[in-house]
Amino acid sequence: MIDTLIQGTLLGGYYAVIACGLSFMFSVMRIINLAHGSLAIVAAYGLWLLADRFGISPFIGLLIVLPAMALVGWLLQRFVLERSARGNALLPILSTFGLSIIIDNLLFQQFGADTRSLAPFLGDLSYDSWELPGDIYVGKLSVMMIVAAIVILGGLQLFLSRFALGRAIRATAEDPDTAGLVGIDARKVNAVATAIAMVTVGIAGAFLAMRATFDPYSGGPQLLFAFEAAVIGGAGSLWGTLVGGIVLGLAQSLGAQLHPQGFLIGGHLVFLLVLFIRLFPLGTPFLGKISASLRSEA
Repeated sequence: MIDTLIQGTLLGGYYAVIACGLSFMFSVMRIINLAHGSLAIVAAYGLWLLADRFGISPFIGLLIVLPAMALVGWLLQRFVLERSARGNALLPILSTFGLSIIIDNLLFQQFGADTRSLAPFLGDLSYDSWELPGDIYVGKLSVMMIVAAIVILGGLQLFLSRFALGRAIRATAEDPDTAGLVGIDARKVNAVATAIAMVTVGIAGAFLAMRATFDPYSGGPQLLFAFEAAVIGGAGSLWGTLVGGIVLGLAQSLGAQLHPQGFLIGGHLVFLLVLFIRLFPLGTPFLGKISASLRSEA
């Protein structure tokens, strides 16, 4: 049981990383980016190409891929999100959904359906571990992921609270019109925020490619995990994203111990339970009607 809890917590570190960008964009621009998972796969393929064709280590490749992802985020905001946001609240969601379909199919056309992984380019790191008391083994890559999650989320929190640009992002998120009155360019701030979010997406794509295999259509499941972790932890809360990722990882690990297919079912059940509680808190008329109905049937 202790081993299951440890492995679930470490898995939650990956979920926190991939949910970070989704939660950050929602907190800043109130936009749910449905191309989030597909863009993570783009970063994974970028690292794989650099490693496979040019022999560049995935960690060094991040120095190339992450700035490219920041540029993608800037362009995404300027040419898709900014324009679609002028319509109703549903239009950005539909735009990013269409973008995800385009990305998935372009990747399939370019790379085919074969699965890839960065594990062959990591050497011993892909399988090496530390042995803990009680015959428990902790993967070094898994520890690296949860440490990265804490550093990224903590760094973003520090950036938003201590730096002028971070405070400008927070001000724009609260009231863009009032922020404009004090000289804040909301258009520029949103583009920078999206670029930052895409850098975290690039890191998530790298970790996915290191810990597992991926293909052109792997973005959908990653978006689902990111969305579940963000909702469990409270959409828009950075530290809540870490908690949500760990809760999701623990639910999946415990579910896998109960049933062969419980890995996914356990996570989905916890997500639905948290979502139900958030939508209908205790004491709401809805739950009161259900309780009264159950009493009358008894």
